[in-house]
Amino acid sequence: MEVDLAEKDVLMVIASKDFRDEEYREPAAALAHAKAGVDIASSSKSEAVGMLGKQRVVPDLLLNDVDVSKYVAVIFVGGSGAQEYFDDPTAHRIAREAADQGKLLAAICIAPSTLANAGLLAGKRATCYESERENLAAKGAQLVDQGVVRDRNIITADGPHSAKTFAKAVCEALAEDT
Repeated sequence: MEVDLAEKDVLMVIASKDFRDEEYREPAAALAHAKAGVDIASSSKSEAVGMLGKQRVVPDLLLNDVDVSKYVAVIFVGGSGAQEYFDDPTAHRIAREAADQGKLLAAICIAPSTLANAGLLAGKRATCYESERENLAAKGAQLVDQGVVRDRNIITADGPHSAKTFAKAVCEALAEDT
């Protein structure tokens, strides 16, 4: 399915270090191919390097400077560094504002724990990387054993092997509104 997301801006949140390369690369490439605008936010504006060392990204803005109303979607990228946002009040604010404003909210790998800790997955179908399944369940998520799970405006994925499918699901969800 060819998707045209011109005129739509998406925010991707990456860890200041050790985000997962594919979990950033696949959605960013799919969004760019669909002509969406993509801004990258992080806790630092210094170059962030992926866990595998293949992706180097200089964020466009700091988490503190994010205005969620400018975006149609917010994507939290996984990787071991993503745990820096698990209990981060600014990351929780961004996720809650996205949900409150009816934006698409997506997270992959361990990043769904940020959404769960922000109180956004209670009663929702979701998936995540194995190490965070217990946390999601404790926060009331209905765990589904699938690579990518969508529950209304929330899309979660279980890890790097699902990055392409996750990217496709995000683009298709955004195309529904065009």
